[in-house]
Amino acid sequence: MTMPLEIITIPCLSDNYAFLLHAPGSGLTALVDAPEAAPIKAELNKRGWGLDFVFLTHHHWDHIDALEELQQTFRPTVVGAEADAHRLPALDLAVKEGTVFSLSREDVHVIDVPGHTVGHIAFYLPESKALFTADSLMALGCGRLFEGTAAQMWNSLNKLAALPADTMVYSGHEYTQSNGAFALTIEPNNSALQARVGEIAKTRAAGESTVPSLLSLELDTNPFLRAGLDELKRSMGMEHIDSELVFKEIRERKDQF
Repeated sequence: MTMPLEIITIPCLSDNYAFLLHAPGSGLTALVDAPEAAPIKAELNKRGWGLDFVFLTHHHWDHIDALEELQQTFRPTVVGAEADAHRLPALDLAVKEGTVFSLSREDVHVIDVPGHTVGHIAFYLPESKALFTADSLMALGCGRLFEGTAAQMWNSLNKLAALPADTMVYSGHEYTQSNGAFALTIEPNNSALQARVGEIAKTRAAGESTVPSLLSLELDTNPFLRAGLDELKRSMGMEHIDSELVFKEIRERKDQF
């Protein structure tokens, strides 16, 4: 039986996260996104790990800027979206929706999740029950629509929502507290959301990360995933409105929040 991956959350910059995935059996280590070299190198050095792969979710600077410095030390295999190869650092492995590749003996599935950018991808490891979503699905939120449409993002989120509910969602930023405050304006009577916001306040007061989060908890509390539900539509006074339009309205309200 394969030993489970060890997954380490690394705070970077002011509010970014990077993640290390380490396979104890083979010793292989992968990094998801490269916001800042110093904390990533410090974590690798502390654990005595090399760096064999870097998985890039999208082209924004705060997810790729540290790659060049990391390459000088470690020379990892760089994996990223084929559709975004023209604006990502040079890729060793260009992937797309449906691509499956291996980290040690574990399959990594690529999911196309446009919306925040048109070339955004997520990485899903079913055996580890781990989903790396960066700026597509976030804890209690979703990314701004910088390039894609509301229809694209709604479709992307529905793909992710269909994964097993016990999946852990590793998203790219510590925005959870502000996302929670906004979510309460959409569903003020959601008891699961009220409880989660209380827990988040305690977690942040203790200086701890709110990422990763359980997909089942996102399904119960994240308004962007819940735009198709009757109870959310009622809360917004948008009964009988198409779910995609409800999602679009939530996204527009969040942009002004």
